[in-house]
Amino acid sequence: MSNPTPSDVHVDSALTSISIAFIQNSTSFVSHRVFPTLTVQKQSDRYFIFNRGDFHRDQAEVRAPGTEAATGSYDLDNTPTYFANVKAFRQLIPDEVRANADAAADPDRAAAEYVLNKMMLARETSWVANNFTTGVWGNDVTPTNLWDTASSTPIEDVETGITQIMQDTGYKPNKLTISRPVYAALRNNPGIVDRIKFSGAVGPNNAAIVNLQTMAQVFDVEEVLVANAVVNIAAEGAAPVNSFIAGNNALLSYAPRSPSLLTPSAGYTFAWSGVFGAQNEMGIAVMNYRLREGRHSDVVEGHLAVDQKLVAAECGYFFSGVVS
Repeated sequence: MSNPTPSDVHVDSALTSISIAFIQNSTSFVSHRVFPTLTVQKQSDRYFIFNRGDFHRDQAEVRAPGTEAATGSYDLDNTPTYFANVKAFRQLIPDEVRANADAAADPDRAAAEYVLNKMMLARETSWVANNFTTGVWGNDVTPTNLWDTASSTPIEDVETGITQIMQDTGYKPNKLTISRPVYAALRNNPGIVDRIKFSGAVGPNNAAIVNLQTMAQVFDVEEVLVANAVVNIAAEGAAPVNSFIAGNNALLSYAPRSPSLLTPSAGYTFAWSGVFGAQNEMGIAVMNYRLREGRHSDVVEGHLAVDQKLVAAECGYFFSGVVS
């Protein structure tokens, strides 16, 4: 008699410790960090913009005894509006699917992650299309020497942008947002590597430690943000066609740590919380509810109610197509 084979003594079943799903990490999405989030109770409203030139004009004069001080005033340029359109996406969980699912295929957890990922993707793609592009900022440039060439000067290019924004606004830009391909090029840029190496930030074999922290120091900004998110433009059922949402671009900008009065910012994320309850800094709400009787299904539904609005073009300096 022959011995039993491995397939005779084991019946394949689903593992409970792993499953495979390509859920993008939340840190890949950066738009809400470039444009700070302001939670608002109404879908639309107005905000004030004070005249920039009035605050920068030197009008104080010597006052002689018994005379009045020099007088001046400021104007309000306008009172623009925001409008938080609502985007939504949902997935159904039929009772039969939940009852028959193995532990590693937990349909409730998978649906929540799936829907949340769709909301983050929608927010990022919209922000890139409207704000991480040419024609909307105070300055648009394409470097003469692209940043993935040995002769490029990204440090000097960014310094030019810093100087321009400071001259226009009186505020020093504090964020440099770059796409993943741009980050990959900058990590190997000779000028940046040498600057970091000479600063003493070296690792084994005297290799320069080029990361977000040292890069921020080199560019003289508080934070370098890398837009790592990808989007699949292929139709459902077709082979994926992925690309980085942020292209080959970079944005130098100023934004306060949190929204406040009498403070400029390149942009704000107006997140409407009045209809869907409390939202996180990403302006996203995810909810569960029972579908109408007869459908025997639960629903996981996500809502995105934000207006990621550019509010001060002078606070931004856009670099387009900086790598080949």
